[in-house]
Amino acid sequence: MKFEEMTVGAFINELGSDSPAPGGGSVAALCGSLGAALTVMVGCLTTGKEKYKENWEKADMLIKDGKALQNRFVTLMNEDTESFDVFMTALKMPKATEEEKAARREAMENAAKGATLVPLTTLETCVKLATYADEAAKYGNPNALSDAGVASLLAIAGAKAASYNVRINLPGVKDQTFVKECTERMEAALAEIEKHYPKAVEDTLSGK
Repeated sequence: MKFEEMTVGAFINELGSDSPAPGGGSVAALCGSLGAALTVMVGCLTTGKEKYKENWEKADMLIKDGKALQNRFVTLMNEDTESFDVFMTALKMPKATEEEKAARREAMENAAKGATLVPLTTLETCVKLATYADEAAKYGNPNALSDAGVASLLAIAGAKAASYNVRINLPGVKDQTFVKECTERMEAALAEIEKHYPKAVEDTLSGK
């Protein structure tokens, strides 16, 4: 069953079971999906309100792009668990002969790369979410400022969580060119996401 077809309770119960998947990677993507949904909500609370007419265009973009991002994160939730299943299948491949060992090594290498690329994509998508959260805070209905701030925090949390999954999977990859490229992408995304901490939101809400 796809995660989007599960009830919240069923997902939480599955997450809290002895099954290793879904795990942190899917939760990282879930953070992103929730954050994207919040930017959509801010857009919906802005567009059509005469008081914020000058920001309707921005709000409509938040709704359109936010929904697409929300769906992308849900896909990543599923892909993260699927990539784990692929790795486990490779791990269980026979290794009685040299040919079988070689086939298993290749399958595990490919699976490790897949298990790395999914959270890396989640991380980079969280950076995009953070920019939407900034837009929501700047142009959205000010009564929903806290929601824009939460979207930003979820983007940061999702990004950092995804980076943990990149780091734990990279050691299983033998291709050092791939490792270097993924490490550079991860570090660049983490550096970028730090720029989006919602300090302005916190200052506004605290009356500074």
